[in-house]
Amino acid sequence: MKAILKYNLPEEQEEFETANNGWKYRSVLLEYDNHLRSKIKYDESLTEEQYKVYEDARNKLWEFLNEDNLKLF
Repeated sequence: MKAILKYNLPEEQEEFETANNGWKYRSVLLEYDNHLRSKIKYDESLTEEQYKVYEDARNKLWEFLNEDNLKLF
């Protein structure tokens, strides 16, 4: 199976760049998720409040991804 996306450039340049760079967005989200996970799991210097902030941020990221049926891996 093949899929071909067509854009009328330059009118749809922004849409083209968004679609073309989708893998970069995914990579950044994965890197951010890994950063949050690392802070939660390994950073023993965090206060309980800081821990909760990192945990809430990670949970919210996954909530947004799940709402749109998106997977990071």
